[in-house]
Amino acid sequence: MQRHDVLVVGAGLAGQRAALEAVRAGLDVGMLSKLHPLRSHSAAAQGGINASLGPQDSVKDHVFDTVKGSDYLADQDAVEILCREAGPIVIEMEHFGTIFNRAADGSLDRRAFGGASYNRTIFSADRTGLALLQGLYEELSREKRLKVYEEWSALDLVVRGGRVQGVVALDRKSGNIDGFAARAVVIATGPFGRTYPNTTNSHASTGDGTALAYRAGAFLKDMEMVQFHPTCLPGSWILITEGARGEGGILRNGKGERFMSRYAPNKLELASRDVVSRAIATEVQEGRGFPDGTCRLELMHLGREKVETKLQEIVEFSRNFAGIDPVVEGIPVYPGQHYMMGGVSTNPRAETNISGLFAAGEAACVSVHGANRLGANSLLETLVYGKIAGTNAASSASKAPASDLSQADVDRAVQRVHAIWDRKQGEPPAVIRNDMQKAMREDVGIYRTPQQLEAARAKLVELQKRYLNVYVQDKSTTYNVNLTDALELGYLLDLAQAIVAAAILRTESRGAHVRLDFPKRDDANWLKHILVQSSPKGPALSFLPVTVTSYQPMERHY
Repeated sequence: MQRHDVLVVGAGLAGQRAALEAVRAGLDVGMLSKLHPLRSHSAAAQGGINASLGPQDSVKDHVFDTVKGSDYLADQDAVEILCREAGPIVIEMEHFGTIFNRAADGSLDRRAFGGASYNRTIFSADRTGLALLQGLYEELSREKRLKVYEEWSALDLVVRGGRVQGVVALDRKSGNIDGFAARAVVIATGPFGRTYPNTTNSHASTGDGTALAYRAGAFLKDMEMVQFHPTCLPGSWILITEGARGEGGILRNGKGERFMSRYAPNKLELASRDVVSRAIATEVQEGRGFPDGTCRLELMHLGREKVETKLQEIVEFSRNFAGIDPVVEGIPVYPGQHYMMGGVSTNPRAETNISGLFAAGEAACVSVHGANRLGANSLLETLVYGKIAGTNAASSASKAPASDLSQADVDRAVQRVHAIWDRKQGEPPAVIRNDMQKAMREDVGIYRTPQQLEAARAKLVELQKRYLNVYVQDKSTTYNVNLTDALELGYLLDLAQAIVAAAILRTESRGAHVRLDFPKRDDANWLKHILVQSSPKGPALSFLPVTVTSYQPMERHY
């Protein structure tokens, strides 16, 4: 049994920033991750991080752009914190050693991003997430009081007496299961995009911490809000960063038209992501796409030097995975699942409804993104709210009683895992996962109908029943990926059900959630968050008001 004051589950940007803040508060901190920290999904973020550091920009403008981009579902008090702390957090990361691109005068270079009124996206070529992760990891490595548990998969979040007691986890290297007692726990396990097959998310993005918090009684929020990134490489679904459009890239359909003038005459390719995604999908569905069912993102006019220096990864991805050279020809693109606006519901202090449990990053939903996230606000959220989560988890732990996590808690997890491990026959997890992903892709996509959503709900109920008979062929103890796949599938099924339940309930179109039977936004009835809580009968739904401070909802125009 391991014991810490604070346990952080997840080691991406949000988890590392939370751990750094907690350990600097003088507490004993553990950080548990199923990957090496530098392989966390934060490293996949490409385009940049927003901060209003420009001479004409302001925090107020950043707040307004974010609230407008959210289709007014974001909580404005949380957005104000995000944008106010953006400048200091970027400067802090630069002091930690993050190497950002510089302008000719030596200042931090900034590029345009969708939905922004100013160029406020600070970047490191098109590898910004990796640059931030490396800088933060180097800083964190100096802290001797931090214990890092690499390649451990969380199995249970233990809550007793209304308070979190710790986590039970599986050591992937040995197959052993152990307990991690803690006075406070921070969930920072990242996204759950693997509910979909057409996703930019890594294979590790299975929502472990979000699902475990849900099973333990935490509320989820805004789960129906699933972001599709406009420009992905079909087939591999590798992301083509919004930074490509920020540097001047343009979209054309199969007729050679720069079609965004029909959908966003002012912002064109730099409208918010939901607008651009729907535009590309509509062009293809109405027969104006290319024969391969895509549109094209053109960078050729930018010149070889600019493309190959500021968009290095995009050049490599296009050449290696699409067989095209973006310096001389257009990149085939189509929207793919990219980001989850929903997650574990928190307040602006990163607190959940369970005492001692905090959450940050994409695993959480403080609702700074509402119904649609602006590009380059995600890296910002991981650092700002990761720091807040670490601060408040440390404060909570310093006042909390000792954890009473026991061997009985560990034994229950062992029994549950061995029920899967020891099963002699059944259905492989890959078969169930493929059926889940097919249902989510076909019925819970960019455009949604009640018939599709009900079909998805029925399919997920069926898959949950089939999951009770999931079978693991590999009986080894060392790095049993077959076993961890089966466990992660359970998390994905739970979260997919929550997405569908909320999508059925929200009878309006707002941001990324588009109901063809309710095509208009309905502020009179739906300016509120949907909360989802686990119950024996499935997802239980309730509501939470949206916090409005400065900006009353108005129609969005780009």
